[in-house]
Amino acid sequence: MAQRLTPLEIMTKLISFPTVSRDTNLPLVDWVEDYLRDHGVAPHRWTDPDQPHKAAVFAHVGPWQEGAVVLSGHTDVVPVDGQPWDTDPFTVTEKDGKYFGRGTCDMKGFDALAIWALVEAHNAGIKRPLQLALSFDEEVGCTGAPPMIEAMQQVLPKGSAVVVGEPSTMQAVTGHKGGFGYDTHMVGFEVHSSIMHTGVNAIMEAAPLVNWANEQNARNRAATPSDVAAVFDPPWTTVHVGMIEGGTAHNITAKDCHFMLDFRTVPDERKADWRDAYFQQVREVEARMQAIHPEARIELSENFSIPGLVPEQDGEAEALVRALTGDNASHVVSYGTEAGQFQEAGYSAVICGPGDIAQAHQPNEFITISQFNAGQKFMERLVERLCA
Repeated sequence: MAQRLTPLEIMTKLISFPTVSRDTNLPLVDWVEDYLRDHGVAPHRWTDPDQPHKAAVFAHVGPWQEGAVVLSGHTDVVPVDGQPWDTDPFTVTEKDGKYFGRGTCDMKGFDALAIWALVEAHNAGIKRPLQLALSFDEEVGCTGAPPMIEAMQQVLPKGSAVVVGEPSTMQAVTGHKGGFGYDTHMVGFEVHSSIMHTGVNAIMEAAPLVNWANEQNARNRAATPSDVAAVFDPPWTTVHVGMIEGGTAHNITAKDCHFMLDFRTVPDERKADWRDAYFQQVREVEARMQAIHPEARIELSENFSIPGLVPEQDGEAEALVRALTGDNASHVVSYGTEAGQFQEAGYSAVICGPGDIAQAHQPNEFITISQFNAGQKFMERLVERLCA
């Protein structure tokens, strides 16, 4: 029998794979599959047909029946390019009561604990099943989870309570905002800037759409939040543009301009309403552009869409996590996770994982040793509960 690794040893191995979202995660998936097989657990892989260099991995232990607890994590991490790291980001470094490394917090620390718990549960002879689900491309819009969830249900008995291990300092997070965004391509018409009135400047025509986002944020911020929205920070839907590029020279009207406009919606507001409002602004700007030159246009494509996590009435996953952590307070977050996607697929879902979200994506990312140990205690209590 192969040696059972500690959670720290598993995390160290996972972090050694530089699974930045733009790159492959297959070496990590290969290692997880080999490790599980070595310990008598049958893994399953779902490979993205559009990105054959990426895959999800999932597994089931315990009785072959529905109702499993599902431990859900993602394998991808954000880039380290341009960040001033003091240590090798892909080597776990212990210092000052912390484990440093890309993904220690978000979220290979939890992944390691989940893998460890799955093997422990398999050897403990649990009476209620436990499942592991590790996705990809979470960091670029949670696009890898929905096909993974569908594939799991075709291969494994359906689980019922999902614990998504995003860093929550081991608190039970029962709600989060939804999110979606549109890649917006402004197509103008090039002329010399001295006769700019005969051309269509894609950058300048993008400005009213970006300013529309500013106007919506100001309006939302000034409004009295609903009871549902009031528990979030901020307590309103946000509209955001984080990157923009375009143009070829200072004296040519820009032919192209690209940006993504994204929304983080509170759960009691509809995606369709915000989509329609943005599309209306796009149509108005496009009409002005085409009045100057008919070839000018605006092209839209949805970049990502993440459903919100809606607090559940008597939710099974919430009750489980509260029983294991003793946390009875109410917690919601403004970032999106795969929990809403599991909930949309018919699972009860909650967020609970070690680490502080403030460390996610940062240079010198870390998880405190105390948080990592708290995560292990959680898994130990979970396995004990599944044995009862």
